[in-house]
Amino acid sequence: MKTIEALAPDQASLSSASKLTKQSNWPRLEKNEQLALIWGECQGSGSNPYRVVVDTGDHGYKCTCPSRKFPCKHTLALMWIAATAPASFTAAGSTPEWVNDWLGRRRKTAAQPAAPAPGAAGKSIGEAARDDENAAVEDPAAIERREAAQRKRAEDTRSSVSAALDELDQWISDQLRLGLAGFVDNSSDRCRRIAARLVDMKATALAGRIDEIPSRLMGLRSEERPDAAIRELGKLVLLAKAWRSTPDDAELRRLVSTSESREQVLANPDAIQVESIWEVLGEKIETRRDGLVSHSTWLLDLNSAAPQFALLLDYFPASAGRRSNAFTSGDRFDARLVFYPARQPLRALVVERKGDIPSGQWPDFGFDAADPLAAHVACQDTAPWLTDCPVMLPPGAILLDDRGEAWWQSTDDPHGIALPIADTVSPTLLGLDLAATAALWSGSRLHLLAAQSGFGRLDLS
Repeated sequence: MKTIEALAPDQASLSSASKLTKQSNWPRLEKNEQLALIWGECQGSGSNPYRVVVDTGDHGYKCTCPSRKFPCKHTLALMWIAATAPASFTAAGSTPEWVNDWLGRRRKTAAQPAAPAPGAAGKSIGEAARDDENAAVEDPAAIERREAAQRKRAEDTRSSVSAALDELDQWISDQLRLGLAGFVDNSSDRCRRIAARLVDMKATALAGRIDEIPSRLMGLRSEERPDAAIRELGKLVLLAKAWRSTPDDAELRRLVSTSESREQVLANPDAIQVESIWEVLGEKIETRRDGLVSHSTWLLDLNSAAPQFALLLDYFPASAGRRSNAFTSGDRFDARLVFYPARQPLRALVVERKGDIPSGQWPDFGFDAADPLAAHVACQDTAPWLTDCPVMLPPGAILLDDRGEAWWQSTDDPHGIALPIADTVSPTLLGLDLAATAALWSGSRLHLLAAQSGFGRLDLS
């Protein structure tokens, strides 16, 4: 019981875990005493039971549920049963493949020292070196089995994601058939249900995106929401169609299922690397419905002839509180960035940061005053499933309409192109001449990042 109390994040999680100890929720509970393993299957909200495994030796655990709490209530419930009702477990005749797969991929919290072989102390240096060389040569059969298992897991994931996209297509058809008005009014429940199904079918990234659609719609005026809903659903259709044509594409796999690790991006020989002077434009912090916080930091390449941007993206649990920022808006530094493979490379990693640079004016990028959103159009032509697109706007000003809503309006265009602003604008910025403005355009709203004016640089994020 002490172990459970130490691992439980809060009393609510313990309460939820106690409810899951009912035998009806756990159709199968098994253990392997030799390996100090316990595992079971718990029926949750999805169609398939969640699989939970715990290593009682070092308290490592794994659950297939989509919860962002660590450990989740299913893991706590399994440990609770092990502590209070050990007779509920049956000795396993063999360890399931999914448990063995977890054991093969996990890292122990503390490496166990290997016992010295008899007579090892009497070996010569040459004998010990030859033994090390022999130990380093892995059994080819073991390598083949591991690679075969990896291929099988990849094929299973692809099949599951393909089935998930089929369900998504049917779900989108149902929303259109039932009417957009009903979808907008009940988008929270409808999106949550399909997102849970996609998580069960390994389309995790796509599920997170769908879960955020209601908040994007609610940020708009009521008369704008049906058009925005059509735009959001249309992007999902295009993304699903693109994945089906090239399921091994790194960008599409990142947007639909799982993202590659930092190590994989750095080791990719085809990844674009750019060494330049970068300025921190601003950040965008959003709390997602899955309990994670999305922290986006936008950078501007100051050595590029045309506006080039980079996105540093990080996720962390909302329960961890706000993290200290590694970057401050307005900072300039010399660094080398590596970009995630994509049709429109934006997300990047800082490989090497060399030193800070004094602040100054932005370069003259040669704006297209006739079409301030030309960069957005080019971005959508290349990757139409993207949502927020960074743009550098020409000279303009921020004004209020008769309803008190803020708009950015071009001052160079005789027709007065105007774009609505999503965020609250400080009254001190109204009517101020802005020589250039960096912002994110979602297709319906501007999220301001920074601007240059006669008073110098303005932080708008």
